[in-house]
Amino acid sequence: MRNKILLLGSGELGKEVVIALQRLGQYVIAVDSYPNAPAMQVAHDFEVINMLDGDALDEIVKKHNPNIIVPEVESIRTERFYDYEKQGFKVVPSAKAANFTMNRKAIRDLAAIDLKIKTAKYKYATSYEELSDAVDFCGMPCVVKPLMSSSGKGQSVIRTHEDIKVSWEYAIEGSRGDLMEVIVEEFVEFDYEITLLTLTQDNNNTLFCPPIGHRQERGDYQESWQPMTMQASHLQDAQNMAKEVTNALGGSGIWGVEFFIAKDGVYFSELSPRPHDTGMVTLANTQNYNEFELHARAILGIPVPEINLLKNGASAVILANSEKSDFPQITGTEKAALIENTDFKIFGKPSTRKYRRMAVALAYGNGSTDELVNKAKEVASSISID
Repeated sequence: MRNKILLLGSGELGKEVVIALQRLGQYVIAVDSYPNAPAMQVAHDFEVINMLDGDALDEIVKKHNPNIIVPEVESIRTERFYDYEKQGFKVVPSAKAANFTMNRKAIRDLAAIDLKIKTAKYKYATSYEELSDAVDFCGMPCVVKPLMSSSGKGQSVIRTHEDIKVSWEYAIEGSRGDLMEVIVEEFVEFDYEITLLTLTQDNNNTLFCPPIGHRQERGDYQESWQPMTMQASHLQDAQNMAKEVTNALGGSGIWGVEFFIAKDGVYFSELSPRPHDTGMVTLANTQNYNEFELHARAILGIPVPEINLLKNGASAVILANSEKSDFPQITGTEKAALIENTDFKIFGKPSTRKYRRMAVALAYGNGSTDELVNKAKEVASSISID
């Protein structure tokens, strides 16, 4: 069956989702707040609206009458999804999942309070004064994040009392949507962190991709690698937690579930009900299906019997060097293409700002993940986007 799919959010991850859906014969309308967004460039149709405007969202749903609505970013008036489900539209993975996970408060309380899953100590704040109290509660150092943000925007670490005001201003500046609230988390002394891509399906067969390790900088991922070597007991704990949370939220799709692995065990960190940026490593064909293909199959109810690791892989982001309001110049691809067992994907974003993620470099093979990360970084350093 050819479905009409409304994709809400049209960045680089959405672009790969569109490609995966089109390869399965689907019709996609890509939506975002700015024209020429990456997914719009490969979709059948597109709309430019403020997705926080519920009335504007209602209008395009009525106009296009899609079979399936797929949210791909946080800054959406997600409360409308409950109405859409009542009207017979399928929301991926579910209206509940989209609402809970677009806001860190709902998902953290679900995990820590309702499901009793191990998390860092935390507290919320809606003002500078409340932030100061939350810092006293969690202790220093601690991490501050906007309740609604993505790609690390607005995140910082408070190490001294002098950092509190700066962190508050930075968090509010980096918040997506109109919610001026932050979460303050105890700083977990973790050994490493992972993304566990979790696939939920209509047939209730939950599958897990091999764990992905990653390194963060400025609150955003810089490199990721698959598989991440870890203790079998820690991996089992992470899988159990991921299954418990995704079952509670319901629906089918790929989920990016993040964990800290510390000396005293596994801590649940965050969850996204969609492909994860660190999961771009799967574009190196590390698995029998990449994360976008898995998401597309789950959306359409096409069963995936198993997920197999085919080879080791690594990814490294390619960032913009400066700010530019029109399509950037890309150089160095000829040099990068000569590096054996590597690839790169240019996202096609129509403008740049410093540190904006514009492309990703990939490396694959049977070598160690450390070697592959270095090779991916070599590709990334060969390409310049200005």
